Amino acid sequence: MIRRSFIAAGLAAPLAASAKPVRIGFLGASHSHGAGKIRVAGESPDFEIAGLWDDDVEVRRKYEAQGLAIREPDQLLRDPSIEVVAVEGPVADHARDGLRVVQAGKHLHIEKPPALDVESLRTILGVARSQGVVVQQGYMWRYHPGLNRMLEAARRGWLGDIHLVQAAIHKTLAPAARAPWAQFRGGQMFELGPHVIDPLVRLLGRPNRVTPYLNKHGEFDDTLADNTLAVFEYSGALGIVTGAALAANGSRYRSFEVHGTNGVATLRPIEAPRLVFDLAEAAGPYPKGPHRVELPAYRRYVGDMAALARAVRGEEPLHVSFDEDIVVQEALIKASGM
Repeated sequence: MIRRSFIAAGLAAPLAASAKPVRIGFLGASHSHGAGKIRVAGESPDFEIAGLWDDDVEVRRKYEAQGLAIREPDQLLRDPSIEVVAVEGPVADHARDGLRVVQAGKHLHIEKPPALDVESLRTILGVARSQGVVVQQGYMWRYHPGLNRMLEAARRGWLGDIHLVQAAIHKTLAPAARAPWAQFRGGQMFELGPHVIDPLVRLLGRPNRVTPYLNKHGEFDDTLADNTLAVFEYSGALGIVTGAALAANGSRYRSFEVHGTNGVATLRPIEAPRLVFDLAEAAGPYPKGPHRVELPAYRRYVGDMAALARAVRGEEPLHVSFDEDIVVQEALIKASGM
């Protein structure tokens, strides 16, 4: 799982597009990340938005008013000029819609979580392999410059032997937003946990055991697991993820830490990023002692979409493999009690 060929993906700003724009359609647009990705695609010289569909008529009307073409799902999937389709609808529909996209021979960007189980993702990736198409998952922090510097330092041994990774992924969730999350046993862990489970598992690999603690501590008339924790056990290391939907100013306290025998790397907050290395001995480009690392400007989705365009054009493969995607999904489902 620890791929030594990793070259700090996402550290450099995407280059300006010089090739013909990739035509992209959106099958679903109501996910909380959908608007941002549509905006980035619309601004990017890498993409031309060929059409959009969402089952919610109000969502369709909003985007139609912005000048986007509203096209039925079958139109998006049958149009030979559309090279890639992004699935950005409700979580419960991701696997269904993602499978339709790869079966149609289109490249796929699928929002997280990609499926409610592991086998559905295996099926999507199996079809994608047979069709020779790209599948990119919607883990926006795969292109986060701070997280990627941390993973690089751990993989190159600059932090020493890694024995602990811990992360917090909190949110101040509005009462009206609780019901959609409550339909899944994992609640907060399933909806937001994957963003930090992803780098944890891609660094440490497949855990020997995952133990979830999925509690409802908010005084609301629902079943949402809103105060959650998961422990990932490895031979020689632990991973700990916490996530609460109850925290005041929750997103300010999101963090990711990697602890090794030569030092600790801390990203807190994750957005806007503040990265600190504290090394016992200098290693790589980092000095001994506490040192704040200057990071390039970061904006959500820009790195993802630029990498997607390069992969679709055959210029550069995605830096996360299908096999890694499966291991991440296995860990997410276990951490979510699903």
